[in-house]
Parts: sequence; C-alpha cells; structure tokens
Amino acid sequence: MRVIKTITELRDTIKTYKNTNRCVGLVPTMGNLHSGHLDLVTKASTRSDCTVVSIFVNPTQFDKADDLKAYPRTMEEDLSKLEKAGVDVVFCPEPKEMYPHGGLVTEVDVPKVSNLHEGAARPGHFLGVATVVCKLFNIVSPDLAIFGQKDFQQLSLIRQMVADLDMPIEIIGAPTIREDDGLAMSSRNSRLSSEQRKLAPEIYKALKKLEKRVVEGHFDDYVNAQNEVIKDLTELGFRPDYILVCNARTLQTASKADRNLVILAAAYLGKVRLIDNIQVCLG
Repeated sequence: MRVIKTITELRDTIKTYKNTNRCVGLVPTMGNLHSGHLDLVTKASTRSDCTVVSIFVNPTQFDKADDLKAYPRTMEEDLSKLEKAGVDVVFCPEPKEMYPHGGLVTEVDVPKVSNLHEGAARPGHFLGVATVVCKLFNIVSPDLAIFGQKDFQQLSLIRQMVADLDMPIEIIGAPTIREDDGLAMSSRNSRLSSEQRKLAPEIYKALKKLEKRVVEGHFDDYVNAQNEVIKDLTELGFRPDYILVCNARTLQTASKADRNLVILAAAYLGKVRLIDNIQVCLG
C-alpha cells in the first residue's frame, strides 16, 4: 500500500494504472474509519483494479471552527485498517497541499441541492464538499467513486455535479451500515458519551415510525407525523434540525404523487450532530 501526501506523486502513480487501461476506484473519506467505510472500500475493490482511499479532514466544509477541531483524527489506526483491507493507494494530503492559498478561491456550487435541508442548517457546508470532491476527482481521475447513502443529500449533490460537469465517473451509492441497535455508523459517534450512545438509536426508531405512516398511505398526515416525531425526540433530549419526507430525486417536500421518497433527519445530541435517512419506494 502506497501512502501519498502530494498531488504530483498521486497523479504519477495513477498514470501507471491508466496507461495499462486498469480501472481506478476512489473512496473519499475524512478518516476515523469504521466498518461503514471499510464496506465502501470492499465494494470499490470488487469493482476496480486500483483502489484509492483519500483521508482528508476538509476544513472548508465545516461551518464551526470548534467542530473542525473536535473531529476525530486517527491516521495510524486508519492506515492499518486500509492495509489489511488491501487498499492500493492512500492519499492523505495536508490542508496546504489542497488549498495552497489558505482556503477556497475557486468554488463549486450546486445550489438547487446545496441550499436545502442540511445546507440551510450549515451554511457553506456543501460548497466545501462539492469543491473538495471536484478537486479529488480532478486529481485522481477515477473511473468510479463510492459514497455512503447515510449522507443522502451529499450523494445527491455529487451525482448532480458529475452530471452537470460531464465528468466520466460512475457514482455508486452504498447502503448505510448500522450498529446492531440501528444507529447509523458515523465517525461522529465516537464523540457521544456512554449515556448519549444509548439514546442515539432513537433517531432511527423515529424514522421507522414515520416510515410506517408513509407506507400506510397517510399522506395528508405527513406534517403532523413529522411534528410528532420531532416532539418525541425533543422530549428525549435531542435538538432536531429537521425531519422531512422528500422526493428522493429533487429533495423537495414530497407531494401526493411522489412514489420514490426519502425521509431525512438531522438532530443534535449534546454537541454531536447526527444525520440519518430512510428511503421509501411506494408501489
């Protein structure tokens, strides 16, 4: 496994694969890897001849300096996990390598996606996400890239960006990997206290409750059901930002005619922001 810190060295390495028509797969991460990340790596490995994993805590997608500072960094453990997983290349640049001018100068924006929901709650977040992923795509030139569906809006944004900018990259969404109690795996879970960790799966239970109402066909009751779920979580000690039933393609509030839906949720538990979603396809 090669561990690379510079763009120049990475491009030179990728050329050796491209020159022999071998498929390159990319898994972008911010490190602190868990089983969900390793599932993405496995999927990439089965689809490509060269698996590249990036580890970069991207400062431009954090709207709060304290959140960036608190983000867990576990490089040594991450590299060990990736080597055992058979990864070919790990790209772990310093911020000055990715942003030589100190931050965003050129920006990539996908406003019809990035201004909704998570983007409205975290101004500038998706601007940073779209720009850094675009940079990674330009640096690595992957044939395919794999992202987890837990970050559903992020996945939608990346798909839209790739389509609009005519990037020859297959974007693959991988199902959310969950703990035994239903909590979606996330690097942020390590910041939960023991008591918060016991409580955290309630957000998934809330989504399942709302899913049941949707499947049963209570469209006219969506708003009331959403408000009930928000109330339930608030009483348990969460601070919900939103819980919404949306069209899975546009991410706009669902209409009665929509059949392909996604229920999106975001809530704070203490200082930790948890996001989750459930996709619902009505017959």
